[in-house]
Amino acid sequence: MSASAQITDPKATEVWEPVPQKVNPSKNGGAPSDAIVLFDGSNLNAWKSRNEDKPAGWKVENGYMEVARGAGDIMTKKAFGDIQLHIEWSAPTEIVGEGQGRGNSGVFLQERYEVQILDSYVSKTYSNGQAGSIYKQSIPLVNATAAPGEWNVYDIIYKAPQFNKDGIKVADGYVTVIHNGVVIQNHQRLLGTTEYIGFPKNPAHGDGAIILQDHGNPVRFRNIWLRTL
Repeated sequence: MSASAQITDPKATEVWEPVPQKVNPSKNGGAPSDAIVLFDGSNLNAWKSRNEDKPAGWKVENGYMEVARGAGDIMTKKAFGDIQLHIEWSAPTEIVGEGQGRGNSGVFLQERYEVQILDSYVSKTYSNGQAGSIYKQSIPLVNATAAPGEWNVYDIIYKAPQFNKDGIKVADGYVTVIHNGVVIQNHQRLLGTTEYIGFPKNPAHGDGAIILQDHGNPVRFRNIWLRTL
């Protein structure tokens, strides 16, 4: 007879501690009570320029921020590890170019791992570079992209890779992406860093900033928040 079959009191399998923290859920698409708000539509105080120690140079108006071509990437002032990230973005309504030249941006996790942002509504490009891909690594399960000018929602659950004191990776990173309510990356293993040319690399690192990419297209962002996990 197994040990579990000998239990006759239901209380024997009840666990009362610890008690989960109470979190007030979001209302009307806003952030939950324990979230770190990175952009609420009013300012870029949580962000800075990626390449220089100066303020982020993107435009802010009407509750959104917009990529200012040539201003460069922006990054959070704080660094993060495991997170739940909510970010909303919109591709420009003026159609310029095709493929990678159309509504291109990206969100980088820990400064190294890119979830692609792209106008993939009707435009074709390589599948591991379309909207919702882990760029050059993982093709999204489906294409859930909204039309240009409409708002796309990414909810990203990110588990960071782990490295030992000798700089050797001892645990892979994983990314889940829900795009407009549709799972498009399902606990997908990261092969390593995002590389435009060549294969992923695995240098040791700790926490890192979130980066939003200036790819020369006026992509808009709003309602950005995260929860540390």
